[in-house]
Amino acid sequence: MSIPVGGDIGLEAHPETDQFLRLDAGRGRVQMGPAKDRLTFDQTVSNGWCVLVPAGTWHNITNIGPTPMQVHAIYAPAHHTPGKVQATAAAAAADRDDAPAAWSVQPKQVVDHHG
Repeated sequence: MSIPVGGDIGLEAHPETDQFLRLDAGRGRVQMGPAKDRLTFDQTVSNGWCVLVPAGTWHNITNIGPTPMQVHAIYAPAHHTPGKVQATAAAAAADRDDAPAAWSVQPKQVVDHHG
């Protein structure tokens, strides 16, 4: 996804899903913690960094640089259709035809939390 200058991915937690985030361009601020009002990890990151977010961890990435920030997200287990590319968070939120592959082992359906 592309995060515009001053934008963020939005404070969220995935109760049953680990997440791998890779920054390919830009400069950001990563905040994570055990609760949405207790973000105990705060780190500036840039091109080439990866962020590992354990299941249940509240997290957000904010673009603090002068250019759009490019972020790739990998979920385990998968959250999206194989090969699906969503350029922005808004495009991902609007996509109604995006489900994991039948072969993907999914936990009991648990709704993600958003701050």
